[in-house]
Amino acid sequence: MIGLVLAAGAGRRLRPYTDTLPKALVPVDRAGEGRTTVLDLTLRNFAEIGLTDAAVVVGYRKEAVHERQTALEAKYGVKLHLVENDKAEEWNNAYSLWCARDVLAEGVILANGDTVHPVSVEQTLLEARGGARRIILALDTVKDLADEEMKVVTAEGQGVRRITKLMDPASATGEYIGVTLIEGAAADDLADALKATYERDPQLYYEDGYQELVDRGLRVDVAPIGEVPWVEIDNHDDLNRAREIACRY
Repeated sequence: MIGLVLAAGAGRRLRPYTDTLPKALVPVDRAGEGRTTVLDLTLRNFAEIGLTDAAVVVGYRKEAVHERQTALEAKYGVKLHLVENDKAEEWNNAYSLWCARDVLAEGVILANGDTVHPVSVEQTLLEARGGARRIILALDTVKDLADEEMKVVTAEGQGVRRITKLMDPASATGEYIGVTLIEGAAADDLADALKATYERDPQLYYEDGYQELVDRGLRVDVAPIGEVPWVEIDNHDDLNRAREIACRY
């Protein structure tokens, strides 16, 4: 099993940082000096659970990741393999994850490049492995939800029934936080579902690919992460919250 980070996004709501950097390299240290980024925190998590290889999907401002690759590998002891998304500024992340379809066959822990979270999330996913579980989503069942969150409805003994931002928050079981364990056995099915998703609409999310799997009768499971501090960074308010959280790790 290896790590996988989606780091191709531009994050235009985080300008001026993202004038020159992809979202995953926006600084989340207190001083904003760039010593710690979301990519740093994610790679550190991967290293703490024993992963020694990680793929990073790059696109927007990809040169910034290339420039830091050697230093990141040395700092975290994780060999990085950069996968290019040639449509990062045009299409949404269903295509971005599909670009890493060959990596999925190795089995991955996928982390969005804009999610600050503790290593306990990855540990929870690993503990949930086994049996027929092939895809396991990290789920926050504690947080109060609003319209913007990626909401999930589950059913006892059936796993995910619905995953979308477009639902009444009150009907959701919880929020998908952007971290997934994907077993290699699920790679072909997931890649095919992602392809169908972005071909239907290039602006769809990879979570819509998960819904495609469910609609095809395949199971997607969840693992509740408990009450842990985390944030998805979409704007400057989120970035300030991320800096408060990151300094605890």
